[in-house]
Amino acid sequence: QVQLVESGGGLVQPGGSLGLSCAASGSIASINAMGWYRQAPGKQRERVARITSDGRTYYVDSVRGRFTISRDIAKNTLYLQMNSLKPEDTAVYYCHVLAGIHDYWGQGTQVTVSS
Repeated sequence: QVQLVESGGGLVQPGGSLGLSCAASGSIASINAMGWYRQAPGKQRERVARITSDGRTYYVDSVRGRFTISRDIAKNTLYLQMNSLKPEDTAVYYCHVLAGIHDYWGQGTQVTVSS
């Protein structure tokens, strides 16, 4: 079992920045990859960014160059730094972990980009 607790999010103006954190606990050693997903109203959940156990990163095209995924192994924490935010980035953001063959999700945190 892996438990995920997210923090961060909120309201920001277009062009602004915001950071998300996700603290993991439990069966940390079994984690293969960690990532961030988002779901906007009326849309399917999409993967935003992913980082593997060996540190490789992947981004969806719409956020590449603006978002940065990182992790602090010592703190068992995943981060998502979001810069140059756009209104279309508005969504609920979820932390995700793949541990073995199991998927674990954070509770979700709202990010709203609006003037």
